[in-house]
Amino acid sequence: MADGGSGATALAGSIRRMVIPLDAAPGRADRWAADLSGLTRSHVQRLISEGRLTAAGQPLKANTVITGGTELLLDVPPPTPAYPIAQPEIQVAVVYEDDDLLIVDKPAGLVVHPSPGHHDGTLVNALLGRGESLAPGGIAGVQRPGIVHRLDRDTSGLLMVARSDAAQASLQAQLKARRIKKTYLALVAGSVSAAAGRIEAPVGRDPGRRTRMAVVPSGRLSTTGYRVRERFAGWTLLELDLVTGRTHQIRVHLEAIGHPVAGDPVYGTGTSRRGPDGLERLFLHAWRLELTSPSSGRLLRAEAPLPPELEQVLERLRAAAASA
Repeated sequence: MADGGSGATALAGSIRRMVIPLDAAPGRADRWAADLSGLTRSHVQRLISEGRLTAAGQPLKANTVITGGTELLLDVPPPTPAYPIAQPEIQVAVVYEDDDLLIVDKPAGLVVHPSPGHHDGTLVNALLGRGESLAPGGIAGVQRPGIVHRLDRDTSGLLMVARSDAAQASLQAQLKARRIKKTYLALVAGSVSAAAGRIEAPVGRDPGRRTRMAVVPSGRLSTTGYRVRERFAGWTLLELDLVTGRTHQIRVHLEAIGHPVAGDPVYGTGTSRRGPDGLERLFLHAWRLELTSPSSGRLLRAEAPLPPELEQVLERLRAAAASA
């Protein structure tokens, strides 16, 4: 363990081993990790938010106070390329476009923007491949030109992409003020008793499994509205209004009320994880967007129907109900 020295030592892969000097005064984990690794504090805090700083095998928070002699392990992934490459071979459907923005229908399995582990093959690469002039170094950063919000990799549906910094600032302001209405469709396990409802529960990093989120007292206020759209034996199709936009919010909230999303490998269990016959992906789709045009101020509404692989699952359930 501690040897009285300090500094960072590279171990296998991207892991850096750092030992706090024995005679050091107690201090915050993010400050020590930044000082000893040579990385910026903001970079270290991002890594900590991803659960990449540990001591004795336990993930640390940025404000955790650590003492002299503590051994820290920091997982630092390799840097991503300076600017995403254009990949015209990746096809993406455009539902709406004007001078300010695009609204695209993202397929399941497509990552939104480059990140450690996903340097290419993303929606951003696809947009650059279709000739979009998404300015590098804009307000969203080099790796996320034009990106205003995200969808999970396994979620399909509508996503806004700004074509200028001015449009991006407008859309981000609308999101912050909760003036953009985002409605999803999800097939969930079990029979949801109420025809409509509202889930209000704080969402934050799961303290036991840092790679997932959970309803936790220390989480951020999160609100999801829902309405029953169709009922089946053992399953319910919901329309969901995403009032706040936390990571994995819909999936976490539905798990918390005992109705996880069908086909969810992270938050589902048993039957819900497998889903009904024929389901081979997460049954979660961003169906409708309502927003104000950044330049004209008029109301814009876009819809994306369920992709065929999800509609076919519903058709099987309807056929089974008809023959019962």
